[in-house]
Formats: sequence, structure tokens, C-alpha cells
Amino acid sequence: MDHSVHEEPRPLPLAGIRVLDVTQVMAGPFCSMLLGDLGADVIKVEPPGTGDQTRSAMGFKMKGPDSMGFLNMNRNKRSLALNLKSDAGRDLLLDMAANADVLVENYRPGVMARLGLGYEAMRARNPGLIYASISGFGQSGPWAKRPGYDLMAQAMSGVMSVTGHPGGPPVKAGVPVADIGCALFTVYAILSAYIGRQASGEGQYIDASLFDAALAFSIWDVSEYWGTGRIPQPLGTSNRMSAPYQAVRASDGYFVMGATNQKLWRLLCDVLDRAELFEDARFVDIPARLANREELIEELERSFAARTSEEWVSLLLAAGIPAGRMNTYPEAFESEHGRHRQMRIEVPHPIEGTVPNIGFPVKLTGTPQRARRHAPLLGEHTEDVLSEFGLSADEIEALRLRGAFAA
Repeated sequence: MDHSVHEEPRPLPLAGIRVLDVTQVMAGPFCSMLLGDLGADVIKVEPPGTGDQTRSAMGFKMKGPDSMGFLNMNRNKRSLALNLKSDAGRDLLLDMAANADVLVENYRPGVMARLGLGYEAMRARNPGLIYASISGFGQSGPWAKRPGYDLMAQAMSGVMSVTGHPGGPPVKAGVPVADIGCALFTVYAILSAYIGRQASGEGQYIDASLFDAALAFSIWDVSEYWGTGRIPQPLGTSNRMSAPYQAVRASDGYFVMGATNQKLWRLLCDVLDRAELFEDARFVDIPARLANREELIEELERSFAARTSEEWVSLLLAAGIPAGRMNTYPEAFESEHGRHRQMRIEVPHPIEGTVPNIGFPVKLTGTPQRARRHAPLLGEHTEDVLSEFGLSADEIEALRLRGAFAA
């Protein structure tokens, strides 16, 4: 007889939490998708007709109307097409907020309040609501009313001032650090507010901005400025805190390596059979190596030129020195490690068939995340969602006649 116990899977951590996602483009949708990945019921409230701007973004077409970018930022959500320019649409969102835990919006500051959908109006209906506003520059301050995208946040926060190579033209970070950073910080604030609500019973307002998020990444750079008074400049792939720690050229191209302390520096000199470098006064310690970085890299690349990048990566790793190859995205996703980490997942979709998605960036072992829902079609779940909020078929039809769902 089989006496084994078959336990039901534990529910995802945010199961039972209802999130109204009134956002478009990137920071807001990415934030709400992370909540959905953790089990929250995320209802994506979109303008009828067009939906989230990202549905039609990018410069190539899929089988259906939605871009691959949209499909990668909106899984685990349901879509409600709602016209917030109509009285009926606004009234409905207020009613929904009364029965929600979280609302995330990223209209320009002041727009939601002018629509009668700001925090104070919703708090009056639901004191426990956690209301997060994402914007380019925050809800207050001289730049608050400006439109803000990742590019502007990178430039105006100083991130672009330290990106690229010395003497070169402005370069933005290759990935949208302000958007993604703001999404992550907003998730952390929402979860903190939710935990706090367990004791107080009160929700709160969250003011998140791309500008603040980008500045929060400036730890090493601003520490140098505050410590020395020197304005940080671009350093290419190298690092302000230690050297050598950057991309270096081998016989067939570049790879990256780092000897960031004296032990690793000695090991590197041993691997290269360059004992004289360890004794060289120009490279005797980290301050000296930083002061003479260009000469240091020239000396190292003289030795690295003798072998391929793959050979050097293997040799350095065998000696305990951090090193890695320069991968393209396809190489990273398709690598043995990328596949092991499940960083590409496949999500079934009613139009596209199967859609590749970036996998979950952290793994919960007790309650593993999963793609429970494909990125929704525009308005796909309107009637289902409203029925769950207690509206009858006649009430939904009355809202339709009042223009709640019309473009």
C-alpha cells in the first residue's frame, strides 16, 4: 500500500492580491508583471482601440497585432478595455479600486487627479489601497511635469555622463536601466507597503520616478565625486574601484577579467608568467594600478595576445581569477548555463502559437513562478473581470451604452 503523502502545491506568495495596472510602455507594465509572476491577480486597464502603446511598438510585425516587447512585459495579466475619458469608465475604475489592494499608474503627474482618479479620491473609497505612481521625474519638483522616458532619465541623472569611452560621444546604457530600475524599486515599495498594511490597515501613496531610480545606481560614481571632488568621467568597460577589471583584447578579440585584490593580482601575474609586473612600482597596489591603468592594460594585452579569448578564460578560471567571454544575447540565452537557468521560457498564445519570454530572474524554490497567462489580447477579459466584481450582464451592457468601453 502506498502511504506516501501527496501535498498540494503551495499557493504563490501574492495569490489573492488584486492589482489594477493602469500603465503603459515599460516601467509600469514590467512592475505589474513581476507582481503577477508572484501570483497577484493583475488587471491591465487599457484604452479601448489602441491599448498599451507598446502593443504597436518595435518595427516588425508578429502574426497578431501585438509586439514582441508587449508579449514579454505583460504575461500573467488580464486585460480590461476601459475609456477613462468617459464618466462611466471613471466611475467604474473607482468602484474597482474600492475592491483592489494595489493600483499602479504612470500617467503624467496630475492627469489622474484631474480625471478624479487620484490617490485622495480612491483613498476615500478604499483606505487600504496602495497607490503607486510612476513618472519620469516624480510627482513634485521643477521637472515633475516634463514627459520622461528612459533616455531622458539616463541623461539628466548623470548616467550617460559616465557611459561610453573617454572622449567619445554620449552613449546611453544598452539596456533601459532607468525603466527597469524604477520598476524594481516600485515593486519593493509596493510589497513593503503591503506588509505594513497588515499591522496598520492603512494603504499609502508611492511616488516612484525614473530619475530617482537612475540616480540610485550611481553609488561608485558619486562616491568618487563626494570623496575627491572629481566629476566622474566615462571609463569604457573599466571600473572606478579597482584595476585590472575590464574587457581586454586577446588574439581573436575581447574577453573580460578582473583581478580586484592583491591575491588575484599575484595569481594573474603567475598565470601570465610576468612576475616583474607584480614588483613594478606602477602596479604595486590598487591605487597605483588605477593611476596607471592605461599602461597596465597595455602590458597585460601584450601577454593576452599570445592566446585566444577562450583559452585565456579557461586558464584564468582554473587559477581562480574571475573571467568570462563576451556573449551576444543569443549566445547567452542558448548557452548551457542560460538553458539550465531557464532564462528563456515558452508561453502558449492564442494568435502567435508559442511566444518566447525572458524567464524569471529569481527563483522561488517553495513556490516556483510560472506563466499562468499569456500576455492578454486587448480587452480579452473585460466581461470576465467585471463579472467577478459583481456586475450583471445588464449592468455591463449599460456601461457599454454609456461609452465605458468605446474608443
